Amino acid sequence: MSQAKAGDKVQVHYKGTLPDGQLFDSSEGREPLSFTLGSGQVIKGFDDGVTGMEIGAKKTINIPNEEAYGPVSEEMIVKFDRAQIPADIPLEIGGTLNMHQDGGQVIPVVVREVTEEYVVLDANHPLAGQDLIFELELVGIN
Repeated sequence: MSQAKAGDKVQVHYKGTLPDGQLFDSSEGREPLSFTLGSGQVIKGFDDGVTGMEIGAKKTINIPNEEAYGPVSEEMIVKFDRAQIPADIPLEIGGTLNMHQDGGQVIPVVVREVTEEYVVLDANHPLAGQDLIFELELVGIN
């Protein structure tokens, strides 16, 4: 039986949880995740976890945040003057907004704090700073 290696297009069913057991993503009820191993399409720890698996194999991997979405970067948390945000934009703590960069790139940000004077927006990935646990099942190699 062949093992998954860099360059292979693989199909994986997965369940992702945080260390406290909270589910953050799963392929249950959907098509398996399909990606090319070693191409950077998925986080490093996930890529590394699938490498070497055989079709039908199942395993659980623990990915430290450094191999997932990295630590929380304080540089990605920005405080804006409340007057800079148009009044028609809903500012709900935990809500997501899209910021547009000068080059036209859209970055999703999470509203962390809202006061009369300022708004704090966080552009870190929602799973930044989190260690992740994945239950994997390799279902295909092409």
